Amino acid sequence: MLAKYWKKIGLFILIVACVFNVMTKFINKLSLENELEASATYVNQEDDENLDK
Repeated sequence: MLAKYWKKIGLFILIVACVFNVMTKFINKLSLENELEASATYVNQEDDENLDK
């Protein structure tokens, strides 16, 4: 049975792997964007405190 359907099984595994890869990159991109925004806010606050001194 496996010999008869190996192309379809391989294609299905490939599609699942591609979807998983895209979703992982999308989720990590959003997290990275939030992290960069938080870092920029922190740096701006530190600069403001240093200017006040």
